[in-house]
Amino acid sequence: MVTVRYIVHDVDEAIAFYTGQPGFSPIMHPTPTFAMLSRDNLRLVLSAPSNQAGGGRSTPDGRKPEPGGWNRFSIEVSDISSEVERLREAGVRFRNDIVLGVGGRQILIDDPSGNPVELFEPTPRA
Repeated sequence: MVTVRYIVHDVDEAIAFYTGQPGFSPIMHPTPTFAMLSRDNLRLVLSAPSNQAGGGRSTPDGRKPEPGGWNRFSIEVSDISSEVERLREAGVRFRNDIVLGVGGRQILIDDPSGNPVELFEPTPRA
């Protein structure tokens, strides 16, 4: 199991996005500022910035957690074109168009807080 923490503006909105679009399942949502979801071997921890203990709290030097950036996790898909069409119809925001990389095709979507998620279709092995 791999765990990734994303800082989000609104945990409920993020839960709706991740369980509705990329197909995560809820594990727990004990407070308005924290939730845990899973998909296969990925555990996604969602934290909203707050003064409560945990991943949404500011560090001792005053830096505040905020969503966005370019670090991301990747979800492998078997047909990226169909997945992109389905997500566009659902109103998901895209950062780019499908690009061909060394290992396959990929595209970046944004969750409601602006955190990137990569969809990746590997090149078939010869």
